[in-house]
Amino acid sequence: MTLGEFFDYLSANPLAIFGYFMLIPLIALLAGWMGRGEGHVSPWNYLYAVLVYAVCIPGIFSIALSIYLFLFERGGSILNTNLLTQVVPVLSLVLSLGIIQKNVRFEQIPGFGKLSNLMLLIGTLFVLMYLLDRTHLIAFVRVPVHMLVLIVVGALLVFRYSFKKLLT
Repeated sequence: MTLGEFFDYLSANPLAIFGYFMLIPLIALLAGWMGRGEGHVSPWNYLYAVLVYAVCIPGIFSIALSIYLFLFERGGSILNTNLLTQVVPVLSLVLSLGIIQKNVRFEQIPGFGKLSNLMLLIGTLFVLMYLLDRTHLIAFVRVPVHMLVLIVVGALLVFRYSFKKLLT
């Protein structure tokens, strides 16, 4: 199954995917109502961790896919955006995280730091890919592939260290 076939399958079954992305904010809302003020306590913070991962992984993938289509697929129009696979996950992500944040701080949710590192890594990779694509560095420089990989890994480490210093 290709990614295009998977998106076609999701488009053919919109109720299941829409229900999934509306169920997560609803569960977060109910958990916030039932465990008001106790979001940092053991059973609730693990429920929030499951909800965060259940909404963030597809949401981050949807954002990354949209950025990729915008930056690298130059022939695509914004009018061809698939609302089910590109907009609904992001709306659910924003809504769910907003509801969860009202009851518990993100630092108290187990594993949330790993998601922020994943978002930082994806963003850094897109910046590097975009710069490599626009400068045509590979066409002008005859560098062995392993050296190019080392340069990209080094740039990733520099970006990650810089962003961590900037955020702290």
